[in-house]
Amino acid sequence: MEGKNSPYTYADAGVSIEAGNALVKAIAPLAKATARPGATSELGGFGGFFDPKAAGYTDPLLVAANDGVGTKLKLAIEHDKHDTVGIDLVAMCVNDLIVQGAEPLFFLDYFATGKLENGIAERVVAGIADGCKQAGCALIGGETAEMPGMYADGDYDLAGFCVGAVERGEQLTGEQVAAGDVLIGLASSGVHSNGYSLVRRLAEDKEWKLERPALFDAERLLIDALIEPTRIYVASLLPLIREGLIHGLAHITGGGLLENIPRILPKGAHAQVDADLWEQPRLMAFLQAQGAIEPVEMARTFNCGVGMALAVAEDRVAAVSTRLEEAGETVVQVGRIEAGEQGCTVRGSQGTWGGREDWSATHNA
Repeated sequence: MEGKNSPYTYADAGVSIEAGNALVKAIAPLAKATARPGATSELGGFGGFFDPKAAGYTDPLLVAANDGVGTKLKLAIEHDKHDTVGIDLVAMCVNDLIVQGAEPLFFLDYFATGKLENGIAERVVAGIADGCKQAGCALIGGETAEMPGMYADGDYDLAGFCVGAVERGEQLTGEQVAAGDVLIGLASSGVHSNGYSLVRRLAEDKEWKLERPALFDAERLLIDALIEPTRIYVASLLPLIREGLIHGLAHITGGGLLENIPRILPKGAHAQVDADLWEQPRLMAFLQAQGAIEPVEMARTFNCGVGMALAVAEDRVAAVSTRLEEAGETVVQVGRIEAGEQGCTVRGSQGTWGGREDWSATHNA
């Protein structure tokens, strides 16, 4: 039996230095593949360098965002779906930057777990690198934390940090949004990364068979429909922002259309969102029916098929819509900006989003 004075090692405490080193080696080429003008440093230093001049900026304002993936991670962990949650992580950050007119430049990730399972960590980071490529930003560093006793077996958590830039004077603040603007929406790819505590509660209470084809899509397993990564809108929106064609942009995350649109409105502007204008995705209809969720609750919980909302001058709507469709987006009409108290009203007719009668919900900023 070992004496109480026998030598301790970090491994005895549950931390593997070798596993950490092996992971850095494995992910270095993934990070390198995201290199872009301005980002040239290798992983392994104490920090990552970025040169805004080399990225083409003369007088940039820096914009920073950070986020996580929420309980969607739990779904990924329970069903061995680790390959795309990294895309979600990047998407939640870069979509928050693009709405301010900023081009995402570089990204850092934080991965924390009880015991480092390199296969899993590598799959997650590969997803982060994929998201960075889609967004045109460089993965220039990160932190992998192995913390025994902090997480249940197999569990991990993710956080992402992204910095973008916009030339001074070109930032989107919402000040240009005005009565008469049209609200158009870009289709979401699914639930994105908000509302998963409710999704998981429904899955448990209703005993969904996640490994079977979805009731609303026989071609896909239900788990694959639920884990679909958040769409990244950067590449399609950036050229239009730079040309001054967009007055305001809202990333539709937690709080839904109802609570996110008011964040970009100036005083005296009220968004009228008409849910009759676009078709509710079948996945959203499934969630709503399974939970008998009221339309008003849908409007503030899920994106309801719209991942990004744009305020555009009426005479530019056709041109902007065409350009976005050519860039691969699905564009829908969402509503209008009217004069009124700063806020948003989402309304629908009887039958829209399962409403038993005409319905509406208002959120004032």
